[in-house]
Amino acid sequence: MAARVTSALWVSAFVRRSNGEGAFATVARRGAEEAGAIAIVIDRLDGRIDLYLPAPQTAFDDEAVTDRMFQLVLAEADRVAVGERLEREKRFDPDLWVVDVEDRAARVLFELARD
Repeated sequence: MAARVTSALWVSAFVRRSNGEGAFATVARRGAEEAGAIAIVIDRLDGRIDLYLPAPQTAFDDEAVTDRMFQLVLAEADRVAVGERLEREKRFDPDLWVVDVEDRAARVLFELARD
């Protein structure tokens, strides 16, 4: 059974990949190094922002989880709505990581959970 990659390593690799693909990604908030949840904020640079949060455990197969999956929770929202949702998430999980991505194409460079 493969071990799950730490949050710190996953975020580092995601930032590097995003920047390599032409998006601009930064860590806006550091969470727990080992297993903090990760939120991804994609700013389309036109006033519309998408927010992705970790997919619920029910989205995973019965097999051991070895990677991370996300779900879109706010699509084309404004900065206020995204900020309010992130504040609620931080109150629920103070170990939350937040990664900001600026990308006009709003590319999803991570795995999405199937509906």
